[in-house]
Amino acid sequence: MLSELYIEDFALVDRLTARFGPGLNVLTGETGAGKSIIIDAINCILGVRAGNDLVRHGAARATVQAAFDLDDAADARAEAESAGHPVEEGLLIVHRDLPATGKTQCRVGGRLVTVAMLRNLGRTLIDVHGQHEHQSLLSVSRHLDLLDAWAGAEVMALRQRVGECHRALAALDQQLAQLGMDERDRARRVDLYQFQLKEIDAAALQPDEEEQLESDRLRLANAEKLFLHAGQGYDRLRDDGGALDNLGAALEHLQSLADIDRAATPLLEALQAAYYQIEDATDQLRSYRDAIEFNPERLEEIQERLSVIQSLKRKYGDSIPEILAYRAQVAADLERLESAEANEAALQAQRAATESEALALAEELGRLRREATRRFEREIEAELAALAMGTTRFAVALAPQPLGPTGTDRAEFLIAPNPGEPLKPLAKIASGGELSRVMLALKSVLARVDRVPTLIFDEIDVGIGGRTAHVIGEKLASLGREKQVVCVTHLPQIAARADVHFSVRKEVQGERTVVRLCRLSEEERIEELSRMLGGRADSATAREHARELLAQRATREAAA
Repeated sequence: MLSELYIEDFALVDRLTARFGPGLNVLTGETGAGKSIIIDAINCILGVRAGNDLVRHGAARATVQAAFDLDDAADARAEAESAGHPVEEGLLIVHRDLPATGKTQCRVGGRLVTVAMLRNLGRTLIDVHGQHEHQSLLSVSRHLDLLDAWAGAEVMALRQRVGECHRALAALDQQLAQLGMDERDRARRVDLYQFQLKEIDAAALQPDEEEQLESDRLRLANAEKLFLHAGQGYDRLRDDGGALDNLGAALEHLQSLADIDRAATPLLEALQAAYYQIEDATDQLRSYRDAIEFNPERLEEIQERLSVIQSLKRKYGDSIPEILAYRAQVAADLERLESAEANEAALQAQRAATESEALALAEELGRLRREATRRFEREIEAELAALAMGTTRFAVALAPQPLGPTGTDRAEFLIAPNPGEPLKPLAKIASGGELSRVMLALKSVLARVDRVPTLIFDEIDVGIGGRTAHVIGEKLASLGREKQVVCVTHLPQIAARADVHFSVRKEVQGERTVVRLCRLSEEERIEELSRMLGGRADSATAREHARELLAQRATREAAA
């Protein structure tokens, strides 16, 4: 679960630490107080795209850091450890810096990671349900994904196999389309490929020869300079009065010195060793000078060979290995073109077998989906009944469609909120409050198969109030007994059910606006609930109502 969140210089936050607890955590505050900034910071730590505009004005960077307790989060722990991120004593630290200029930096367990890696890990840590997800629930394209996720591992594994077959079919269709080109085009390609192969093969390229040729060319082109410098260097060392003579004379003096004072012996030995090394190097320099080749004919051959290689590089690749790789590809393409009829027959047979396999898998996938649909509908209706929608009918309509990456089924969620009404698509029948409850019902049902330890609801209470608010509060509290839940809410009925209650507010310090977050005590909760109920914090009536809400929470928890 998310145990601690630290935010610094992020939007209107200068510095803030939130310590979350298990169960239901709520964030409340006036409209515009900055609750969404807290959710934005959490999204940032989960790898969601974040721009430099989130850096607090005047700051060099924004920082968000989160600590996750993974003792009860097996999937998240496995994902972290498989990626090489240390989980010490069940605790994982995730850190992200957003500089005012430059690229974002992400760290997991102290190690740098990419945003994509952070996003993959984030999916196993927290599931964020924002206000925009109401609209995603109305998108029919999402319905099959939700059904399959609930149906479980067998359905998801089969769906993956169908997807693999579909991709294989697409690749085969592309190959068949290439073979279906007209004969003139095919003949032109055959001529071109044959010419290219002949040109490359005639060069008889060797993978490492260009580097060796360049080295030989440089040596032959500068033979006179090499001979001159080698000869002069040798003369300075070996001639009378040269370095070796002077060093030998110095050795004689050191020998006399060592004969008198043994302390000079190490100096003598060091100089003797240097003398022998220089003498050996001098002999090698002479051999190098004598071996220098003056060969204009060989230089011309090398230059012509390099010219051939350069010409091939302009056409077929930036290096000899790339040219040879291109040659292998051209040879394969030529072979395919020259045996087009045989290849086409083989590909058609392979395609038929792949399509047959895909359709068989899709049929089995459809059967499993239909079985899962009936159970899914019953569970959703049971959840809706618990959310004061007991007369609501919920159904999943499965309709056939052409074979695609997810099979041959199209799913759409249908709902009839009132008795006697026909089932209709969610987008045509559900009000804002009903849609919030349907989403919560889906999240509750999916939570039983989803191993993500933390759920975040950003204003799921849009469009509801009264008795329904109490019901949603109870459902969120119930969900909090299975997972950690973080909820942004404007409703006191929901806030009163929280295990941990935070208040978010804006303050003006000097000439700057800052967002503050406070974990409320029991007395502070009464004041906040009084405000949310529409009264003043010191209103006796509002405070009494707030106490009643908290007392109801205690009674329900005792009963649970």
